[in-house]
Amino acid sequence: MAYIITDTVAGTQGIADTSTTQNHPLGTIVRAKDPTYGEGEFIYLQGIGSTIVGSIVEYDTSFVTGLETTALATPRPVAVSMSINVASSYGWYQIGGLALTAKLSTTSFAAGAALAASAGLAIAVASGLIINGALVAVVASAVSVAAPDLTTVMINRPHGPSDVS
Repeated sequence: MAYIITDTVAGTQGIADTSTTQNHPLGTIVRAKDPTYGEGEFIYLQGIGSTIVGSIVEYDTSFVTGLETTALATPRPVAVSMSINVASSYGWYQIGGLALTAKLSTTSFAAGAALAASAGLAIAVASGLIINGALVAVVASAVSVAAPDLTTVMINRPHGPSDVS
């Protein structure tokens, strides 16, 4: 993905870049455009250990991320990591548009399916706890040639979890 920020922002850190220096106020939101995935919306957050590109993370008013696990049933905003943004680092997380999320390699998704998360990876909904504002965009088979396994998800300010059972 080659997202280029389209908003006027001084000292812009690239969407796919991680920095050990905070280059923007935490919580800053920008729009950016990719020639393949179109326009998206991104929020600037502090990372957490074990983050990979496509990790599904939660955050709160401190704007520090945590790997999302919907089974914990803690309703918070959710975003998708655009870089390997580990603890004490800063980077952009996608909150709108077509996002590539890391998924458990054995998980298959149908287009339009809801999803849940476990340790930051997209998983099939088993417990009724889903991420609201996120749907699988295209069929994602259990066999993937990408590392990590990725699936395309349509997101619009996702949050979760929500118990639909």
